[in-house]
Amino acid sequence: MSAKKRKVDIEGRVFNKIWTAKYLFTDIQGNAVCLVCGTQVAVLKDYNLNCHFVTKHEEKYKNLSDEERARVADALLANANRDATVKTSFVIAHKIAWRSKPFSDGEFVKECLVDAAALMCPEKKGAYENVSLPRRTVTRRVEDIAENLELQLKEKAAEFDCFSLALDESCDVRDTAQLLIFLRGITNDFQITEELASMQSMKGTTTGKDLMTEVNACLDKLKLEWDKLAGVTTDGCPNLTGKNVGLLKRMQDKVTEINPEQKLTFLHCIIHQEVLRKTVLKMNHVVDVVTKVVHFIRARALNHRQLVALLEDSESGHGDVGYHCAVRWLSLGKVLKNVWDLRVQIQDFCAKKGHDIPEFSDDEWVADLGFTVDVTSLMNELNAKLQCKGLFVFVHQMYSAAKAFMRKLELLSSQVKEKVLTHLPTLKAATKSADHLQKYSEMLDALHCEFSRRFQDFKNLESEMLLVSSPFNCSVEKAPSDVQMELIDLQSDSLLSDHFRSVSLLHFYSSLKEESFPHLRRHTQRILVLFGSTYVCEQTFLVMKFNKSKHRSSITDEHLSAVLRIATSDIQPDFNALVQAQSRLDYSH
Repeated sequence: MSAKKRKVDIEGRVFNKIWTAKYLFTDIQGNAVCLVCGTQVAVLKDYNLNCHFVTKHEEKYKNLSDEERARVADALLANANRDATVKTSFVIAHKIAWRSKPFSDGEFVKECLVDAAALMCPEKKGAYENVSLPRRTVTRRVEDIAENLELQLKEKAAEFDCFSLALDESCDVRDTAQLLIFLRGITNDFQITEELASMQSMKGTTTGKDLMTEVNACLDKLKLEWDKLAGVTTDGCPNLTGKNVGLLKRMQDKVTEINPEQKLTFLHCIIHQEVLRKTVLKMNHVVDVVTKVVHFIRARALNHRQLVALLEDSESGHGDVGYHCAVRWLSLGKVLKNVWDLRVQIQDFCAKKGHDIPEFSDDEWVADLGFTVDVTSLMNELNAKLQCKGLFVFVHQMYSAAKAFMRKLELLSSQVKEKVLTHLPTLKAATKSADHLQKYSEMLDALHCEFSRRFQDFKNLESEMLLVSSPFNCSVEKAPSDVQMELIDLQSDSLLSDHFRSVSLLHFYSSLKEESFPHLRRHTQRILVLFGSTYVCEQTFLVMKFNKSKHRSSITDEHLSAVLRIATSDIQPDFNALVQAQSRLDYSH
């Protein structure tokens, strides 16, 4: 009879003591675990231990004496404890990189571990002291982890039916151009993977030709085929979108060489387009005055302290007036709203300081401020939706949010003409004339037109996105010819209709039989895989600037790339494989 047993992972565990040298077992929380194969025996009885030993390992160890078995068991235990120490080092190094901390922080973490162990479990203090976390070791660990993540990504990429790219380029603190290439791929069972494919450092020029070289190198490294590329999303800068020598033109030419019938989908980032709408409103005279007021208050510490004290005494509900970043609507909108709410207190404070603000007494300017506050508030709402975690999967959801915003602009424009300001509460509280309202209505119309023009590339995909998001409601006549027959079959199946309403989009399409809906599945994959924005690149640039700041400008491009890969990856490192590779390396030395 064989004892009941199950496999357990013995790597990374700290063993308490040898349970029995005779059978080469160790005690882990009251359970007997074989040091040789990692099998856990359910019942701690001599018969069960002996049964496992005879069945699995007697041939190898039967000629050993008790002393030799004891030495072998000690060696196996020491090796297991060593692996646990190495794995701990990898796990902590991963946390350090993921949190964008300096590599030298490993030594500080070790000090904390040792001190905590000395207080809570003194008998295990030595185990924590053996964890290697000096700066050079953490650096090597980070390199190995990044390489492991890239290897896993390459394995996942081999299963992609199609993929898309998001590209953005920015300069770091040392003016090195860093090109971020994000990859989103979809498999046959509609599993989506989104990862940083590469960070390419460019020391020279950044022309379309240079960028094409870097993108080509990235795809070659991951063994991705050009004929599986569905689309590219960029921020719209000229070296990317140039009609003759831009990157996108070169990428389309490359794909055409392989498959003349394949057309790539090129999208410009929604968020970038939305941010640039400030220029259409032509409210610089409002923003400039607000900026000067904030700078006057914040530039001198005394002014700042006195205003904060004044706001606290008046119980205004606002504790301060903050700076804003000139290119971010979320920041600007909050500052404008604060200045509107505190305009009376600010005007009195500045007057006492001999710094009069005549615009605050100008009804026309105050009305413009109120209108700007309301519009930026609406745009903040849109920006927050577009940046929401979870919307990155479906491009049609992002476009729907933008379409809703454009419909709101149409409604507001018509209501302002009729002097209905229900949805513009700040403007409603200001003194305004009929001429003001006409001007605001024209601004809203201009903003709507600019949105429509900028989102034309998304609008061209609208019918295809509708086919994916609402296949039972879309028109068969407007659908691509290769999916029309399949779409009729789909819309005629009541069971599939009920299934569509009860499960997620990915689950529904993955459940469709490939032999019945091959073209519909392929069309859906090419839409779902598209990036709706380059917001993931913007987030990563923030991580990059935090890691490579003026205080850490010496970090190499290779290490920066490793940190960004770890910080942005949803893939879990294979720590066991890393430990085994390290053990083999140490053994070879």
